[in-house]
Amino acid sequence: MSLIHRAALFGAAVLTTAFTVTPSADVVDVSTADQLRTALANAVPGRTIRLAPGTYHGSFVTTKAGTATQPITLSGPSTAILVNDGPSGDAPDCPEPTPGWDPGYGLWLSRAPYWTLSGFTVQESKKGIVADASPHTTIDGVTVHHIDEEAVHLRRSSADSVLKNSSISYTGLVQPGYGEGVYLGSANSNWPCHGNTGGVDRGDRIQVLANHIGPFVAAEAIDVKEGTTGGVIRGNTFDGRGITGQNSADSWIDVKGTGYTIEGNTGTFTPPGTFANGYETHNPSTSPALPNGCGNVWRDNRSDLGGVGTYAIKISSVSKCSGNPNVVYSSNTVTNATAGLTNIPVTP
Repeated sequence: MSLIHRAALFGAAVLTTAFTVTPSADVVDVSTADQLRTALANAVPGRTIRLAPGTYHGSFVTTKAGTATQPITLSGPSTAILVNDGPSGDAPDCPEPTPGWDPGYGLWLSRAPYWTLSGFTVQESKKGIVADASPHTTIDGVTVHHIDEEAVHLRRSSADSVLKNSSISYTGLVQPGYGEGVYLGSANSNWPCHGNTGGVDRGDRIQVLANHIGPFVAAEAIDVKEGTTGGVIRGNTFDGRGITGQNSADSWIDVKGTGYTIEGNTGTFTPPGTFANGYETHNPSTSPALPNGCGNVWRDNRSDLGGVGTYAIKISSVSKCSGNPNVVYSSNTVTNATAGLTNIPVTP
């Protein structure tokens, strides 16, 4: 009963007292793979899906959207482990949930904004966590390891998302050159599939905060793709052991996006691995109206290049960013570099 009225008659007066009882939270507890698939298919705004400890084998995908005021939450302890033994079936031309096709992703949000993912583990899958056209995704305190390709991919303009307090290691076990720890956006060659905003994959304003990435992340710890802008990469720890050098992956972070703030991170490298620089920028051509790899800022980062890396921060093609230059502040530090902190003048 949500409303109780108690009345007492005192002469001609009536005394009325009313109070409201708040309904219990919308929580769905799951302990089997079938229960999880059902919960993902039936998710509604404000619901929490709570994983029991155990290993969940299968394809786990949702197309259900939360809202800004009522996000959907999938949570569990680190001993709740999602494993996808796929892929299987015939893939469509562009990745979309399709009957009979399993892409092999550990967890897939497809056109499912406003989700919070927390606490659980994804392992032994083709890709770890993929968010497609799912802005406002929050990934907090998850563990992703032993993945064939990339661990976390925020794709198809999954803007305004956050990855924080999470641990990523052992990626690129099958395709080392595509074994990024965190992948923001898409290469322009993939925009025909993933560029769902004006032809560009606009994974803008994504924050990557206080994560531990490595060791044995085969490609970059974080690959920031062209066409994205305004992100923040702060307070992360990068362990470069095991980076392969395949597909030009030879740094902790490769920044092809624009207007990123990269600050307060700590990076180290020790063998084995192929390592060129701590942080790099590149400027892939898309259109004159969309300069790439420009206007990024580095401050307060600490880099140990292990006596192998050339620069902590290598800025390429400075002239291409003359109207919106990259900035490296003197608060960055480097040890064990073969050349030094950076190849451009340092800003006090």
